[in-house]
Amino acid sequence: MHWADHTALRLSEKHDSQVIASGITPSGEFHIGHLREILTAEMIHRACLDADKKSQYIFIVDSMDPLRRVYDFLSQEYEKYIGFPLANIPAPNPDGTPNYDGENYAIHFLNPFLDALKQIGVIPKVVMNHETYENGEFAEKIDIAITNRDEICKIIEKISGRELPEGWYPYNPIGSDGSMDGVTVTGYEKPYVFWTDRHGKNGKSDIRKAQGKMPWRVDWAAKWGVHGITCEPAGKDHGAAGGSFDTGIPICRILGSEPPEKMVYEWIQLKGSGPMSSSSGNTIGPIEALNLVPPEILRYIIARTKIKKHIDFDTGPSLFETADEYERLVSNPPEDKELSKKKKVARDTALGALRLSQVERGHDASLSTAGVSFRHLAMLAQIKSDNEDIWTSLKRSQHLDGKPNHVLINRLSRMRNWIDSQHFPEDSRIKIQDSISDENNKKISEKQRKFLEMLYDRLERIDWNETEINQSIRDSSTNIGINRRDAYIALYLLILGTDYGPRIASIMNEIGKESTLNIFSKSFQ
Repeated sequence: MHWADHTALRLSEKHDSQVIASGITPSGEFHIGHLREILTAEMIHRACLDADKKSQYIFIVDSMDPLRRVYDFLSQEYEKYIGFPLANIPAPNPDGTPNYDGENYAIHFLNPFLDALKQIGVIPKVVMNHETYENGEFAEKIDIAITNRDEICKIIEKISGRELPEGWYPYNPIGSDGSMDGVTVTGYEKPYVFWTDRHGKNGKSDIRKAQGKMPWRVDWAAKWGVHGITCEPAGKDHGAAGGSFDTGIPICRILGSEPPEKMVYEWIQLKGSGPMSSSSGNTIGPIEALNLVPPEILRYIIARTKIKKHIDFDTGPSLFETADEYERLVSNPPEDKELSKKKKVARDTALGALRLSQVERGHDASLSTAGVSFRHLAMLAQIKSDNEDIWTSLKRSQHLDGKPNHVLINRLSRMRNWIDSQHFPEDSRIKIQDSISDENNKKISEKQRKFLEMLYDRLERIDWNETEINQSIRDSSTNIGINRRDAYIALYLLILGTDYGPRIASIMNEIGKESTLNIFSKSFQ
């Protein structure tokens, strides 16, 4: 059973309906690592629906979280906004200065991310946390937290192993200048929290409005109860022993609700670079990734991997291998037949991953590749600069019947972006030679030269298609008595200038008979 289906089954044994949640703090550009949590939650939600269980997927935006520092992409003008809720400060202009006439900071970073999520089939109910505060939905939880603040303080200190400052309070009021920094609580009389801020000014915050917020560990526990969350995957930093999930469980119960079952996922790492981090710059954004990678492949990377296993995300050579794996599964899904227990688990996991990889729930996976392999499209996109030439080629090879659909058009667009990017593997780049270079000519042995000469003669006489080209290569190498590997090396050196590459017969077929024979004649005639 796939991990999402297993989780859905376990949840259904405890609850009649599910609220699956994930969330984010919109403090800056998002990285692809955020998609692990989001897609994990969304796939569990889909699995619940596939099992005919009631489920809702919500995406909580921590728009009440304060700006913690002036990030590298911000101008120093944002120094005055440190401690302000993200929903209460202006979005940055391209040069990092505040845009006082535009949208707020949280929305500015959130909306492009939501657009990216739509591309991979994730359309959650979005919950803005500052609105939950503003609507008074947290008021009861805040009152209970303040009433039980000594007990909550002891829980956090005992489980986390860290000492809270003297006078710690489970509510951070917003001071007279709009910041939560440097504000000291002086008393509480429901529904008001009284305070003195860093400027010496006194005031009060109404817990029924967005005039302050609970600290992170209390806020998270309160959200579980307010929204009735039954499942929220947590990264291993929050899910580690003594982390915020562990403190949230007893706090949630103090606040009068039952916490969701603990579920911890591993991080996504950039292959060879370690865990992604916005602060360190070791990141790739989901928008950038979706400009390069087909959405089904991106979903498949998450769906095929157990949640407690880390993922090496690679937009380089491994992307070809992942696409090959996905396409094999699409073309030859495991059969529904009698299998051993181990093989049945593997089959069900593979079929579950394929099902959950589709952008639209219930979509036919066979339509997701548009009938053209990732590798073949990569080859065509490098050889032919005009899209119409690609469509013509695909019609000739019977990959395409009629006009290209939106799936194929989008896949080609992403492929061109990938080829033009720094992420495309250099050893997969195709550059057709006019003729063999002097350096490569010296690498050609006498036997390889005779093979190329015989092949040239055969190519002149054949009907030009990939099957005939392949047969000519095989026949020529056999007649000369050269091993097939050396024959192909000679061809690669001649046509691509390297000793390896994509399927050479496909390349020769695409560049055409006349161009191929010209390379031969310029090199050896």
